[in-house]
Amino acid sequence: MGHLDHAALGWLTPALSYAMACTGAALGLRCTVRALAATGRSRRNWLVTAASAIGTGIWTMHFVAMLGFGVTGTDIRYDVPLTLLSLLVAMVVVCAGVFAVGYGRDRGRALFLGGLTTGLGVASMHYLGMAAVRLHGDVTYDPVLVGLSVLIAVVAATAALWAALNIRSPVAVTLASLIMGAAVSSMHYTGMFAVSVRVTPSGEALPGATAMQFIFPLAVGLGSYLFLTSAFVALSPTAGEREASASAQRPLESVAH
Repeated sequence: MGHLDHAALGWLTPALSYAMACTGAALGLRCTVRALAATGRSRRNWLVTAASAIGTGIWTMHFVAMLGFGVTGTDIRYDVPLTLLSLLVAMVVVCAGVFAVGYGRDRGRALFLGGLTTGLGVASMHYLGMAAVRLHGDVTYDPVLVGLSVLIAVVAATAALWAALNIRSPVAVTLASLIMGAAVSSMHYTGMFAVSVRVTPSGEALPGATAMQFIFPLAVGLGSYLFLTSAFVALSPTAGEREASASAQRPLESVAH
């Protein structure tokens, strides 16, 4: 059996991956709050932004953490199409969950279906990302820990959507995002502890790209997207601020006429 190292770069990758999960969660919550206060095309656009933020945060968290993953006795490569597919899955399923909550009339039913869909999607993204791993050996999973990781994903997703429906203040959003980041990280490492690798030494070159060739640049790009979008959301006026501005303009227009 190959020895698995989940923090080959020390605490850098766990800490950075947690930060990415929290950032995506916070941005997604803020966007969902904006969406619920909007209507029409504006609501749809905010929900799409929320889904992309949460999906990007979860995916980036997973693969930043994978930068610290190593197995003694073998190199590791990543199948590029499967890795990109895992990103697409994360985006699509989170979008489905967020839209279910954003447009659902029965909030309880929408929360259950949205949380279940999103949680299963997050778990699918994780294990699809693991299926993209290429190494010299055979990978097996502990079914109990796999089941636990899926359960954590569903609970975390449901809690995230509940927070999006019920939390409004920036302080509460910050606290909720820290909890959600911890839940997503817990799901990831529970899934990783389910992994066992039986190494088969070989001199053959592995197919795919190294983490630094592909994963790192993509994670940096998506992380930059999260931070730039966070700045845009922070600077854009809320519905209340727009109403206040419009109310302030009316007396001025009356005086002018």
